[in-house]
This record gives sequence, C-alpha cells and structure tokens, in this order.
Amino acid sequence: MSDPAYKRILLKLSGEALAKDGGEGIDGEFLDRLAKEAGEVVNLGVQLAVIVGGGNIFRGKEAADRGMDRSSADHMGMLATIINSLAMQDALERIGVYTRVMTAIPIQDVAEPYIRRRAVRHLEKGRVVIFAGGTGNPYFTTDTAAALRAAEIHAEVILKATKVDGVFTADPVEDSEAKMLADIHYLDVLSLSLKVMDATAVSLCMDNDIPIVVFNINVDGNIKKVVLGEKIGTLIH
Repeated sequence: MSDPAYKRILLKLSGEALAKDGGEGIDGEFLDRLAKEAGEVVNLGVQLAVIVGGGNIFRGKEAADRGMDRSSADHMGMLATIINSLAMQDALERIGVYTRVMTAIPIQDVAEPYIRRRAVRHLEKGRVVIFAGGTGNPYFTTDTAAALRAAEIHAEVILKATKVDGVFTADPVEDSEAKMLADIHYLDVLSLSLKVMDATAVSLCMDNDIPIVVFNINVDGNIKKVVLGEKIGTLIH
C-alpha cells in the first residue's frame, strides 16, 4: 500500500515518550528518529499536527497531589509542553521539514498564538503544526487538548503513541494474561475505565466521531504503517 488512509492526522505524544530511560529529560536520539518518521508521513502528502505532553519535565497533577495549587501546577505543566514542542520543532527543521509551533498560552517571542484558521492554513501548506500549551486552561490534560484540536482542525484520526502495542484488557506489565484488543468502542473504554486517554478526551472524540489509533511508538516505522492503513495497534471508534 502506498496511498495514505488519512489526509489530515493528529499525533499525540506523551512527554514520557520523549524521555530518557530514567523518565526525565529529552532523548535526542529518539527525537531524531521520531522526526524522521514524521517527515516520511509528510512526504506522503499527509497533513500532520502534533501535540506533545510535558510529563518528562513536570507533571501538574502530581504536584497538585503533593499540595501545590492545582492551577499553578497545571500552568507549569503547560509550559513544559512548550519546551518539548520547541525541541520537536528543532528536530523536524534540521531535516528540512517546515513547522509551526502554536501555543494556547501566548508567548509571541517563542511561537505563534493558536488561531484555528491559521493552523488549518499552515497544514494546507504542508507545514507540521505543533500545538503547545495544552488547552490553555488548568484541569485539562494534553489528551483533552488533542481531542479538542483534532475536532477544531477536522482531523480524520488521532494517533495515540504509547509504549505498548495497543489497548489491553488489563495492564500488560502487571497482568501476563492481559489480551490486546484489535478494536473497541468509545463507550467500552469509558465503562471499563481503560487507561488509554482521560474520560473527557474519549467523550469529546466520541461526540465528534474522531477515531483513535493506539499504537507502539517504540517500533520503527509504526507511524507510517498506521497512516498507510495497516492494522497496527488498537482502533477506538
């Protein structure tokens, strides 16, 4: 297969996916590989948007659980996503892929403010758009930001990159009997409390009929395989 299954996609990466083995910082080698794969997708003519979490630098909810004001903690987490987004931008542009970082929190000297119509125009011109700063509001995760931006730009699918092969009936690390599901309905994800995306994000995708493909980002070439329509990971629909 050489024709993409999707014309406009949103790739959701956790901050932890960018981290080194210790779970913090940014793994430069991984970032370069990720940029190369993203570039291959763009070369297929696919319009690519990206959202990166900030958990490798700061996790707002964990800080709030330790007693920090939740709004302050979440804003710190949003700033962490901007750091990761700039790192992603640099990796892409070093291999000749044009990008734009757009932030929900205005930082004009660093990136463009998020404007929906401008984001769509960038995508139409073949630029990778990296959405940073979450939704710009506390109490919302980057998963919810991904669902929101996907709906706003009319993305055909969200690619949820993880460190496992897909959605399992239980945590495969803790339960050797856990089985991977090829596909599952949004409502089943919610009713079974499967830890794929938070409930707000899943509900938003369900309301706007945006499918989610959960796949293993640590397998070389998986992004391109999903884009080409190969049966990789788990489809939530």
